[in-house]
Amino acid sequence: MTTIDDVLQTVPEPAGADIRVDTVRYDHEGTALEGVLAKDAAVAGPRPAVLVVHDWHGVNEHVQARVTMLARLGYVAFGADVYGADVRPGDDTAAQVAGSFYQDLPLMRARTQAGLDRLREDPAVDHSRIVVMGYCFGGSAALELARTGADLAGAVSFHGNLLTHDPSDAAAIRAKLLVLTGAADPVVPDAKVAAWQDEMRGAPEVDWQVVTYSGAMHAFAVPGTDAPDHGAQYQERADRRSWQALRVFLAEVFDEEAAAL
Repeated sequence: MTTIDDVLQTVPEPAGADIRVDTVRYDHEGTALEGVLAKDAAVAGPRPAVLVVHDWHGVNEHVQARVTMLARLGYVAFGADVYGADVRPGDDTAAQVAGSFYQDLPLMRARTQAGLDRLREDPAVDHSRIVVMGYCFGGSAALELARTGADLAGAVSFHGNLLTHDPSDAAAIRAKLLVLTGAADPVVPDAKVAAWQDEMRGAPEVDWQVVTYSGAMHAFAVPGTDAPDHGAQYQERADRRSWQALRVFLAEVFDEEAAAL
């Protein structure tokens, strides 16, 4: 079975790099939050940045692996904490915790914005080139942040819930959007993908795209997921292809010459 470490090793550390991965404490209206920041300390000057939002388990080793991979590609990457520093639910409570934020989208948006604000504080970040991305719950959070009209170059959802409480919010989106979804995902079935596309068509100025992976269930890009009876299972092929799609997208929105090809 593919592990998180296996995925991490698909992006080797460049020669001469000095990748630093640090825990970062920050705050949102009195709630302590704890994220993880990764960047190459050997590189000087501002560079593009990626905000990574966790799945329903909170900030964990998967988030740390993804921000490390992004740092190895030359970006500043910050794994934001939406839940709170002391909230890291297990399988038995993750749905309940995530559900409380789905019911309170203003709070989800505000906590994700707090992560963006903290990322912007880092002097290595080029404020004009920031993308938000996330997995499952985090994919939803990435799209919700984009719907606030946040100043972002892009937003990427990996197998995230696509629907929102008020589809008209799409008119505020300034970011380019990339949705990566599984054709066999019962959480995000074809009807929800079609409804999201209708939402986007109602905001004709938004630049969006959807990539669907055959046979891929929910959480197809989270190594270790193995619950096919519940419609969730890691798929190496979809993980690999979706990561490559992310790289191409980042190269485009950050205006990097053929960086991902």
